[in-house]
Amino acid sequence: QVQLVESGGGLVQAGGSLRLSCGASGRALSIYAMAWFRQAPGKEREFVAAFNWPGGTTNYADSVKGRFTISSYIGAKGVYLQMNSLKPEDTATYYCAARRDNPPTYNYWGQGTQVTVSS
Repeated sequence: QVQLVESGGGLVQAGGSLRLSCGASGRALSIYAMAWFRQAPGKEREFVAAFNWPGGTTNYADSVKGRFTISSYIGAKGVYLQMNSLKPEDTATYYCAARRDNPPTYNYWGQGTQVTVSS
């Protein structure tokens, strides 16, 4: 089984930055991709960014493209999410997710970390 733990959330002013981290343990070497999702109160969970192994390709939601950067740990399975130019609409609980090659669905989830951006 794969376990995921997120950290790095907090309260920041609009225009500020935060860096989230998500480390994987257990059968982490089997992870094919990891991603960040977020969920704001009253809204559905939405995709934010993904990092894919092997090759290190990335994917971003249009709403965060150019502001957020996802990158991988070196020496261990995990991902960072560098969030710059934060906006109030970025306020949400951010969840780390992971998947294997097959099935191609994110079925491992972290507990979430809160990000609040004040206006």
